[in-house]
Amino acid sequence: MRKITNRALCVLLLAAAVIFGMTVYVLNYIDYGHDWALYFSRANSGSTGQLLDRSGIVLASFGGIDELFSPDAETRTANYHVTGDYWGRTGTGILSRYRRDTQDFSLLTGTTHIENTTLTLTVDARLNNKIYELLGSDRKAAVLVCNYKTGELLGMVSTPTVDPLDTEGEIPDGAYLNRCLSASYTPGSTFKLVTAAAAIENIPDINERSFYCEGEYKIAGVPVTCKAAHYTQTFEQALSNSCNIAFAQMAVMLGQDTMVSYVTQYGFLDTHSLDGIDCVAGSYPTEFVGDPELGWSGIGQSTDLVCPYAMLRYLCAIANGGTLVEPHMIAGEEPVTTALVEPATAAQLTQMMNYNVVDHYQGEENFPGLRLCAKTGTAELGDGDSHSWFVGFLADDEHPYAFVTLVERGGYGITTSGALSNEILQWAVANLE
Repeated sequence: MRKITNRALCVLLLAAAVIFGMTVYVLNYIDYGHDWALYFSRANSGSTGQLLDRSGIVLASFGGIDELFSPDAETRTANYHVTGDYWGRTGTGILSRYRRDTQDFSLLTGTTHIENTTLTLTVDARLNNKIYELLGSDRKAAVLVCNYKTGELLGMVSTPTVDPLDTEGEIPDGAYLNRCLSASYTPGSTFKLVTAAAAIENIPDINERSFYCEGEYKIAGVPVTCKAAHYTQTFEQALSNSCNIAFAQMAVMLGQDTMVSYVTQYGFLDTHSLDGIDCVAGSYPTEFVGDPELGWSGIGQSTDLVCPYAMLRYLCAIANGGTLVEPHMIAGEEPVTTALVEPATAAQLTQMMNYNVVDHYQGEENFPGLRLCAKTGTAELGDGDSHSWFVGFLADDEHPYAFVTLVERGGYGITTSGALSNEILQWAVANLE
């Protein structure tokens, strides 16, 4: 009797193991069946595709065992974080996902089907080539350019980058990281555009107030410092001067709850999606930190972190009268719009950002012929270095371009990123249709 019981137990254990194994297999088949099938069939599946830029330049093409990129090395390298590669080495490339989608797989029959497609992007390869030329291969930087009226992402370059066909060259540290989408940075004074928006809507007499700066101001005994003594200044002049003391005072007047509300409302704490590509979220002190730290957070320091793509969305909304047309890279998609910024607030910020350029950035000398609205950022890192930011847009119906330029440890915003932005925008105005 004991033998029969033991044998029955063994059979039950064996049956349980088989059921468990089949369950694991089925779950894996659902998750990875597509990859298993394509591993063996892609060479003879017959599916072909081309990935084109907005003007028809071939960025990549594939068919059977052929996995091709642009014949031009500069184009391959400059556009790498847009296209990605066939092997998924960067998480933001369109190519690997596009190819996968052309070779659909049926869970029921276990077969793939043939598809011949062309995917056109909104990105201009020539613009990316120019941006890469200006940045060079040694900088760690991120540049985004977008048509704020249509949402078409025209340029996206992250450096350092790689040539996907260079199998022998040394891969620079961080080359597979897309700094435009997958990294967040201390924003420095670019964040004052957020504090300014909150002040416009919540401090009734903000345009009549004056702010006094002697280079240092104590909040609850803790000093907030400024790069210069600006003395008596208006709200508009405070933004032009990028006065830390004025904007620290504004943040404290507004209070932490209000500041958190605006940072959240404008999407700086969200994980956004660009054509299905996830972007990193930013950060802002949401737990109580006290007035001195709140003051520093209002000027873009403290624990503030901003993803360049999130900053681009905010700028696009301001430039477009408060309405955001969501950026996208795949041409022909129906634009998605969001009322992100109050129209009156967007209008005042536009005027103030243009005043920055005219009053403080020597606009005619440094940005000749450009109807530019912008804000610099010199984000201090605590070790003597600073990230260099320059962000803004052209108030120009023929050239409605919003942009973000960031150079890691690049020093002053106007000196490094400002000069780069001028070269990029001058090229874009002269060459983009």
